[in-house]
Amino acid sequence: MSDSIVIIPTYNEKENIQRMIRKVMSLEYDFDLLIVDDGSPDGTAAIVKQMQLEFPNRVFLEERKGKLGLGTAYIHGFKWCLERPYEYIFEMDCDFSHNPDDLIRLRQACVEGADMSIGSRYIKGVNVVNWPMSRVLMSYFASVYVRFITGIDIQDSTAGFVCYKRKVLEVIQLQKIKFVGYAFQIEMKYTTIKHGFNVVEIPIIFTDRTVGTSKMSKGIFKEAILGVIQMKINSIFRKYPEG
Repeated sequence: MSDSIVIIPTYNEKENIQRMIRKVMSLEYDFDLLIVDDGSPDGTAAIVKQMQLEFPNRVFLEERKGKLGLGTAYIHGFKWCLERPYEYIFEMDCDFSHNPDDLIRLRQACVEGADMSIGSRYIKGVNVVNWPMSRVLMSYFASVYVRFITGIDIQDSTAGFVCYKRKVLEVIQLQKIKFVGYAFQIEMKYTTIKHGFNVVEIPIIFTDRTVGTSKMSKGIFKEAILGVIQMKINSIFRKYPEG
């Protein structure tokens, strides 16, 4: 068993999932994979089960009934991983917008002292490929907004490419993480910082998906805008023990 595991939530990712599994399995460092599938009607889970035969004890599948949201998929995955002896636990998308090669860089940052490392699109300018300008601006200014409201110094607060040291997920009270979309990513970073953990951003190039369908919606964006204010207010009345 590796000391590192990558959690990938899926919903209708049959065009990407086999290629993604093969890519992660081919990396020079061994990463295990946990796919959390939300009842994909396109057969994503069936493809994962085929791949499990090829990569036994390295590819794992958790199936959930219905589309329950990104945040709950990751919380489910975190709890699964914490029941096993993994030291480094990752979040990553299935659509190759995150380059699996960068997993090694994110892990190394945590080996060298970070408690959370973030694959950041905005730490060195704007490194986004194939997004329309409207979406780039929406994402970039969402992070500006988060910094303004919360005071945390994170350039890419909505990033979904993250490595956690085990102790972070053990200290964070996962049952108190409430958001399910973009706001989930913000809440995890904010809570990690409030607990006193060391968070670093590692520059990556983000490339929008070329196959499959984006899960972004206006509702997810609205949750982020309103949720950040609610999260900040709630934090005033909450204690965050030092990690």
